[in-house]
Amino acid sequence: MENRIRPAAVTARGWGWRHAGRQRFAVSEVNLVLEPGERVLLLGPSGSGKSTLLRGLAGVLGGADEGDTVGELLVDGRPTRESRGRSALVLQDPDSQIVMGRVGDEVAFGCENLGVPRDGIWRRVGRALSDVGLRVPMEHPTHSLSGGHKQRLALATALAMQPGLLLLDEPTANLDPAGVVEVRDAVGRACDRTGTTLVVVEHRVAVWQHLVTRVVALDRRGRVIADGDVKTILTEQAGDLAAAGVWVPGLGADEAPPCPARDVPARDVPAAAPALEASGLAIGFPRHPPLHRALNFVIPTARTTVITGPNGLGKSTLALTLGGLLAPVAGRVNLSAALRAGLPGEPHRWRSRDLLTRIGTVFQEPEHQFVASTVQREVETSLRALRLSPPVIEKRVSALLERLRLDHLAAANPYTLSGGEQRRLTVASVLVAKPRVMILDEPTFGQDRHAWCELVGMLRELVAEGITLISVSHDDAYVELLGEVRLELTASGLAGISDATGLPSLAGSPSAAKASGVVGLPSLAGSPGATEASGVS
Repeated sequence: MENRIRPAAVTARGWGWRHAGRQRFAVSEVNLVLEPGERVLLLGPSGSGKSTLLRGLAGVLGGADEGDTVGELLVDGRPTRESRGRSALVLQDPDSQIVMGRVGDEVAFGCENLGVPRDGIWRRVGRALSDVGLRVPMEHPTHSLSGGHKQRLALATALAMQPGLLLLDEPTANLDPAGVVEVRDAVGRACDRTGTTLVVVEHRVAVWQHLVTRVVALDRRGRVIADGDVKTILTEQAGDLAAAGVWVPGLGADEAPPCPARDVPARDVPAAAPALEASGLAIGFPRHPPLHRALNFVIPTARTTVITGPNGLGKSTLALTLGGLLAPVAGRVNLSAALRAGLPGEPHRWRSRDLLTRIGTVFQEPEHQFVASTVQREVETSLRALRLSPPVIEKRVSALLERLRLDHLAAANPYTLSGGEQRRLTVASVLVAKPRVMILDEPTFGQDRHAWCELVGMLRELVAEGITLISVSHDDAYVELLGEVRLELTASGLAGISDATGLPSLAGSPSAAKASGVVGLPSLAGSPGATEASGVS
């Protein structure tokens, strides 16, 4: 049996961190003592500083040029920057921490840096990959993994290092339901086997409540508002946590929240009005075998379609292909005449400027989409490319930033935002150009209950106004509210196309856009032309 490691102790005394250029501290006045071997679930609304605290514990926040720190943050009695070998951090965006080209080498990399003997390294690598359920060859290229598989890889790398302090930031955010359970259980086995101290950030409490022993919650200003054993906190302070945006079990944690709604006048969509049609479509990447062949389906106009299925089967690749960002391996993506608006050919042949007002895509990894140094300029980018006037740009950007609770971050660097804030920023940067079709890859990951409700409500409202919405999602609550049409992708292709509205056909259905959204918002949908399609060609 493997020897247990020496678990780490954590001490925070009045600790706080403020990102460079920010007026407000991301985390402030944190006083905590974590005993060796404790398992802590760190909760709080999006933007409350949870990820910042994890980075502080890992000693990777940077020096004085990247921000200001106050108080003390110690691991085993030493400043965290001097204790890096004792902790392992799994970030929200696994791409940002993958450094090697092959899966086996990636998992071995951390062990090599710690001086683990060669024979011991490969035993650890095999066990870690097995624990997290990443069943690919050691030589499999890391760049060709799906987002969910990259999350498993990052976790395997951390587990192989056998850290005294394991820090996990939304480790199951992009995983399918089976993967969530598998990864959660892998963490539990590792903690049982090694005795490591665990701090995990997760919005969905139900996933982790039976594995952890303690809950610590932060408020929107990054201050500790709850700290204690799991049962006490989730019982006695459930109402306060839910009011702060935490998904509390028993208070709608596993179901769609009752989002406040307003009536939105639906636009009529003529019969037989598909927006996009896949015809004999094969998808994949250059110099690699296709992931799927001979896909045939229709995306109806002014409806919301959700693509579901296990990790690693090509859902994101399909989304990129439909969005014109990846060329089909074979077959075609046909668009309605109204959506093409005079442009020839398929969308992957268009200029990026041509796509802006027709098809907007939000990537699974928000950081892959950023091009500007501030939140304000990030949202303005597409409007500048469209050469709109400054007053129009200001009006659109201000309305969206306020609606998505990003207005107080207008001058912030996008890379310093929380994962949930980054996701809302990418949605804003695409939506501001008023595309007629929006494609969203895992749009709700990292969102607290309030932000989730605002985002979902706004998307429902946009569909009612005429936008065609395509989403990739593992979020059951999201699928429940926005899965009017559902495409299930399996290893053998499309398992089925279901129409949750019960309407007679996908291509010939009248608009089901009676859905309503939240809180009044000026029309954000594109031109009425999106609802005037008469077919595809």
